[in-house]
Amino acid sequence: MNLKSQVEWALHCCAILAGLPEGRYLSTKALAEFHGLPKEYLSKALQGLSQAGLVNTTLGPTGGYRLARMPAELTFLDIVEAVEGKSRTFICNDIRANNPCRPAGFCEEGPCAIARIMWEADEAWREKLRSVKLSDLVETLSKDIPRDLWKSSFEWVLDRAG
Repeated sequence: MNLKSQVEWALHCCAILAGLPEGRYLSTKALAEFHGLPKEYLSKALQGLSQAGLVNTTLGPTGGYRLARMPAELTFLDIVEAVEGKSRTFICNDIRANNPCRPAGFCEEGPCAIARIMWEADEAWREKLRSVKLSDLVETLSKDIPRDLWKSSFEWVLDRAG
């Protein structure tokens, strides 16, 4: 399974937005600069987050994005589905019906074993993403990132937040 690059970008952006103080917004330009991404492409991922109601946006010189909910209320699955959509990762085309050895009129009921296994795997993957909150990520990052880098990154973001 390959996810769009925008999924990674959206997750990183949400991690940054999780640290914004109340009432502050961060522009697409600042988010793109911070992550070294093309602004035009990042904008698409941020629009997906906005359309899904995960971020609020405002226009103007101090405009940009901020989380619409608390980080503890947002899951990785929310963010992934905002960018990728909610459809299953496996689509069964029922190619077993093409078996030349099938007797005429033979009808198999229900999805095949392959489809069932793939759908179970998809649901397990989604359940894992559903179990991880954005606040969990922020907590992990605060432990993984050296204190000086964490502090300077936060200051950089605040300097650019409107």
